Amino acid sequence: MGRTYAAIDDRLASFLLSQPVFFVASAPLSSEGLVNCSPKSNDGELAVIDPHRVAYLERTGSGVETIAHLRENGRIVLTFCAFEGPPRIVRVHGCGSVVGRDDEGFEELAGSFPTNRLDGARSVIVVSAQRIADSCGYGVPLMDFRAHRTLLAEWAERKGDAGIREYWESTNSVSIDGLPALEGMAPG
Repeated sequence: MGRTYAAIDDRLASFLLSQPVFFVASAPLSSEGLVNCSPKSNDGELAVIDPHRVAYLERTGSGVETIAHLRENGRIVLTFCAFEGPPRIVRVHGCGSVVGRDDEGFEELAGSFPTNRLDGARSVIVVSAQRIADSCGYGVPLMDFRAHRTLLAEWAERKGDAGIREYWESTNSVSIDGLPALEGMAPG
């Protein structure tokens, strides 16, 4: 049923890149902290960097848990489910790093994604895979994909860069558990 992979080969990369949505889970070190699981659009927001690393655009949202957790401990798992075609679930467990919008290396990583996907991007999350495995997915429902939403890009365009950075400062400075996330990213 399930297999473990030493690396992300072309066939596995094709599966990851073709899923319209994936899920990101992370957790703080504190046992009293909240575990986070977030759905992510995959309309060009995911890239396979090499056989052991994937990256995704972390776009602006109301929460900033993944960034805060990664800055604290680096633990992350990405989960991909086949909602059509043969059943399959793939998990990429790893150590994640945050490359912020103003950090060295952001522009280079951003080149891995279509330029129209950068609206509202606050960082690129790079995951160095420690374990790559699949499982049957027999319990995952069959679902029909209609379209990706355009609301986030439209919202980011209306806000503009200064407005986005003000939003980061007011809403994304710390996680819901109080961990530092985007502190100090106000307009300069």
